[in-house]
Amino acid sequence: MLLNYIAGRLLLACFVIMGVLTLTFAISHVIPADPARAAAGLHASPEAVQAMRREMGLDLPVVQRYFMYLQGLLSGDLGRSIHTRRLVLRDLRDYFPATAELVFLSFGISSMLGLVMGIVAAVKRNTVVDHFCRVLSIVGVAVPMFWLALMMQLLFYRMLGWLPFGGRIADAIGAPARVSGMMLIDTLLAGNLAGFLSVLHHAVLPTITLASYPVAMITRLTRSSMLEVMTQQYIYTARAKGLSELIVINKHALKNALIPVLTVIGLQFGFVLGGNVVVELIFNWAGMGLYVVNSIMTMDFPAIMGCTLIIALVFCLVNLVVDLLYAWVDPRVKYG
Repeated sequence: MLLNYIAGRLLLACFVIMGVLTLTFAISHVIPADPARAAAGLHASPEAVQAMRREMGLDLPVVQRYFMYLQGLLSGDLGRSIHTRRLVLRDLRDYFPATAELVFLSFGISSMLGLVMGIVAAVKRNTVVDHFCRVLSIVGVAVPMFWLALMMQLLFYRMLGWLPFGGRIADAIGAPARVSGMMLIDTLLAGNLAGFLSVLHHAVLPTITLASYPVAMITRLTRSSMLEVMTQQYIYTARAKGLSELIVINKHALKNALIPVLTVIGLQFGFVLGGNVVVELIFNWAGMGLYVVNSIMTMDFPAIMGCTLIIALVFCLVNLVVDLLYAWVDPRVKYG
């Protein structure tokens, strides 16, 4: 039953990805821009631009170009980037690990911190701790991410000098030998403790910035869901049986409150993946977000569509994992 459910979800994900690709392809051809001019250069002659247009296949009908793109996609060809002159798949292989490293750090911290703060706020309802968590969550939702990033750079780099301005590792140490593309892992594999600590040092500001909004959202929903569950009759029964408050909270209240929280956590992963573009730009984090910005500036549509495809794939997989976790949290959930 479970395998059938997973197969069905993967089939639906294919339709979602096809819709995303079709929409992105259509938008890229509606925008009043000339990729051939961008590829040939601003000062290129009309003949050179026309030759570039033929080389890129832009002189063909739109429908034919669309099916050619899908045909290349099935063979693993995402096209060639205009501004890097390399295969988009190769660019994504180089840039995506840096983005994945930052996203996983931010997502892990935001999920754990949001759950803990939400649980504590619910248990300590209407106390100073509860008010502090609620104010912090409101600030996290209200403050724009770009403004928070700039203020953190101003405070911790310019005024206090505690943390670096940007980048992934200190220039004096240099990047480790590439194995996974994630510097935290690569420095550990190389036994480079100084490099590992330097990567962590550089990741503090972008990680906190990227985690600010998800922490606030997860905290707010966890608190409200826990408060609703803790008024149920079975919670009073568990306490009447003499169970410790820790067991009542963890075993009875939390597991029953996790279903809506898991849904929001899955959605926040998509937010982190999308908000990563702004964070990478401000902190000069050489990942897929910075690659997307450069692609947009140069009207590099093959690169933009490749990044869109990766984000859609990751988001579909994360939502599938969240749906599967429902059955682990609540045994009443059955997949058939």
